[in-house]
Amino acid sequence: MPRVTEIESDGGDPVLWEIFAKERKAFGRLFNTTKVLAHCPPILQAAKNLSASIERSGLLDAQLRNLVYLRVALINGCPF
Repeated sequence: MPRVTEIESDGGDPVLWEIFAKERKAFGRLFNTTKVLAHCPPILQAAKNLSASIERSGLLDAQLRNLVYLRVALINGCPF
């Protein structure tokens, strides 16, 4: 049983609405980390901006970046 409840609804918050809509469109669902960080929309927004900045920076080749994501997921026991 999780210690932190996961938020599935944006509750009328425009920041959550935008993030939830984009993630559902791209992946068909919300990631668990998104649902947990949704308790504090500014922190969720900052985390999403950080991820987007890393991808846009061009400092990591796309294939290497995907391998890093996969390796981190495997280390953490994530299913993706």
